[in-house]
Amino acid sequence: MTDVSGFAVSPLSAGKSAICRAILSELPEWFGIPEAVDFYVAAVDELPMLACRSADGNVVGFLSLKFHSAAAVEAFVLGIRPEWHRRGLGRRLFEAAAAMARAEGARYLTVKTLAASHPDPHYRATRLFYEALGFEPIEVFPTLWGAGNPCLLMLKRLD
Repeated sequence: MTDVSGFAVSPLSAGKSAICRAILSELPEWFGIPEAVDFYVAAVDELPMLACRSADGNVVGFLSLKFHSAAAVEAFVLGIRPEWHRRGLGRRLFEAAAAMARAEGARYLTVKTLAASHPDPHYRATRLFYEALGFEPIEVFPTLWGAGNPCLLMLKRLD
């Protein structure tokens, strides 16, 4: 396992759409619907984005946030290059997101993912990751993303 202590997480203001598209294109197991990728790419330019950079300055992961209300912030889209999965970078991005949300007065962080009623093994791992971060399942929206993609809303209290 490569040491990731030298990786920096910081807000990103330029090039967000290009970074989003580049990284999501490397993640077809999670982002295999072209229209969904286009939706995220179009949306991130208007949203805060945290980027995780390697020591050489390359962005290896990102998390974009959507501030819905004074109380809750959504982790809108997360992407980490496959070779950097399971090394703590996602956790770091979520820690920075929680700090940003708390600084704005939010008490909750939310995330939407594919519900357990869908058998996809990649999203099973995603749900386990979110649970390990302290997110709890709140509600399933069976048709929000279409009948074949049930959406699970998860919530984490920011203490």
